Amino acid sequence: MASWNSLALESVRLVRASDADAARSYAMVNAAVYDAVNGIEGRHARRKRAHLLRAPAGAPERADERAAASAAAHAVLVRLYPDQAARFDAQLQADLARLGGGARVAAGLAWGRTVGADVVRLRTTDGSRPVESQAGGTGPGIFPLAWSGTQYRAMTPFGIADAAPYVGPGPAPLTGLDYAAAFAEVKLVGDAAIPDAAKVALYQYWSLPAGSAQPPGEWLKIALEVSARRSVPLAAKARLFALLGAALSDVSIPTVRTKYVHRHWRPETAIQQADTDGNPHTEKDPNWKARAGSPGSTPEYVSGHSSFSATAATVLAGFFCADRIGFTHVTDSAPVDPATGRPMERTFTGFSDAAADAGRSRVVGGAHFEFSNQSGLAMGRNVGSEVLARRLLYTTGPTHHGHCPL
Repeated sequence: MASWNSLALESVRLVRASDADAARSYAMVNAAVYDAVNGIEGRHARRKRAHLLRAPAGAPERADERAAASAAAHAVLVRLYPDQAARFDAQLQADLARLGGGARVAAGLAWGRTVGADVVRLRTTDGSRPVESQAGGTGPGIFPLAWSGTQYRAMTPFGIADAAPYVGPGPAPLTGLDYAAAFAEVKLVGDAAIPDAAKVALYQYWSLPAGSAQPPGEWLKIALEVSARRSVPLAAKARLFALLGAALSDVSIPTVRTKYVHRHWRPETAIQQADTDGNPHTEKDPNWKARAGSPGSTPEYVSGHSSFSATAATVLAGFFCADRIGFTHVTDSAPVDPATGRPMERTFTGFSDAAADAGRSRVVGGAHFEFSNQSGLAMGRNVGSEVLARRLLYTTGPTHHGHCPL
């Protein structure tokens, strides 16, 4: 599974996919792998688990689950990224060579191909295409630029029932004290004109722009690293990545919908035009620039880095039955550590610690207000909790959901 997720990560980097596009791709690959493995597993398991997209009908009784997983991932990736088919074909051939021949491998290969093709077919009309945009707005508090990818506000979810309950209530009122407080904070900590190497490094570490695996992919990498240190059987690992992929894709829906509804201006615009906001406690600085180096390409509220990160942290803590699982990680955008000459590592006490770090990076980068970070974190926790509560549970008997949904 690690090799196929690594290929998905690299494909996202090569096509410079957006965060929502990337999350959908990861979800489809891992949904196919899980449904292929689960279909075979269910033929002889004492207790069966629910499927995610493709029902287990037709699964062979005696088939190699590893062959099925590889074939399912391959079938999705060659359809999502046909220009990269040679890389996917080579990985499939390498996997099959390790497994050897025989009827079980052949059965797994055929089943996995069927599941992968069906997953792509089932998601073809999910609302992720055609690409839609929102025009730039005018006036105090309004994001002024056009932005694309707004079709994701109405995409069919993988795991949650409905995105509507998770749409954020909105930014702090423009003329209120809470807005002025958040304004004052980001004006200070996110100011590019104030040297602060630690804040610059924190922002860059989590920046994850186009050409990276994007925030959803970074959490996929974290899951790969943490699960590799533990003895997780294939069926359980497939379930982990299906839950994670589904939740990360699903949180993109209320994230985009919230941005679309509230279309709030970014701190750089807000500070440069503070004389228009009607708030006596904010002060205009026409020369203020964010540490991020740009005002941002989508509306400010909510922070997508925060919503993606909290979603993943919730799913990982739920799966492993513990949040405080420490790890050291290097992101795709990590700056070079001058002391070592290598990309900078950061060490975290647990999943929620990393999510908080990712969310805070957007404030110190001058890209978001703290209320958008907090709303994004809350959104992500709630979406992740629903996916754990609703999906891939046992079909009979206790679901084992609660403090530990295993």
